[in-house]
Amino acid sequence: MEINYPAMTDGERVRKLESPAGPIKMVLDTDTFNEIDDQFAVIYALLSPERIELQALYAAPFHNDLSTGPKDGMEKSYEEIIRILKLMDREDVPVYRGSESYLAAPHTPVNSAAAYNLVERAMACDPADPLYVVGIGAITNIASAILIEPRIIERIVVVWLGGHAIDWQDTREFNLEQDLHASRVIFDSGVPLMLIPCMGVASNLRTTLSEVRDYVLPSGAIGAYLYETYKNCKDDHFAYSRVIWDISVIAWLNQSNTVPSRLIPSPRISADCRWSVDSTRHLIRCASYIDRDAVFHDLFTKLKMASN
Repeated sequence: MEINYPAMTDGERVRKLESPAGPIKMVLDTDTFNEIDDQFAVIYALLSPERIELQALYAAPFHNDLSTGPKDGMEKSYEEIIRILKLMDREDVPVYRGSESYLAAPHTPVNSAAAYNLVERAMACDPADPLYVVGIGAITNIASAILIEPRIIERIVVVWLGGHAIDWQDTREFNLEQDLHASRVIFDSGVPLMLIPCMGVASNLRTTLSEVRDYVLPSGAIGAYLYETYKNCKDDHFAYSRVIWDISVIAWLNQSNTVPSRLIPSPRISADCRWSVDSTRHLIRCASYIDRDAVFHDLFTKLKMASN
């Protein structure tokens, strides 16, 4: 079954993809238990009220060594989100369970509380004041919402950490590869999309245990939580650094000048997980670099201020 997506001109799409000019309404879709970086991103968003009004959190599915399948991954992510909100005394932010599976076919959505809540919130928005839908996991919930109600693409901007740089040798990246049907919906639907590639862009966001000890641990209960999360990710931290991928999307919303980007034709994803560029396709915005020092300066400063 083909989906009739609303027609948008590239001019309309590009205007929506300009750097956010002021405080924005945002929902965050996160596979929070999958890695240690989602926790940093959720907290970074909550510590940025001058730029971000976080309206809801959605638990995304994931499947790796930390889960028995997408449903288990989603449930563990839901529980981790609840833990973070309790720690930050922010239980006022609603949390919704997401998809229990990946898309079974190209245009078959997965029904979930998260997908339906996204549709409801998006349809309540004025197209001139869109809802920013930020994804830092498999894009299943967001793609499902678009398939359930295609008209939401006129009322949202998707900001997604997914895939690798366009000139990378492949795009076998965890967020993108888990649900290829959903990933293709995002690139094919015409939804305004700010893409932050992993390798080649977000891969700049490395930090070390000593840096986290010096600049995160002193920040009260939140800092202690993030420090322990980082410390426990590896037995031996000698000469080791780790990428905190997911803060990249929050950085673009907070300080877009730290994440230079360009407009490119929306790429296709081949069967063997490679980018295929077609110059006739609609435009998306794609990050080309990220200023690692500026991003961590902003995050560490906000953690310090929150503990005072």
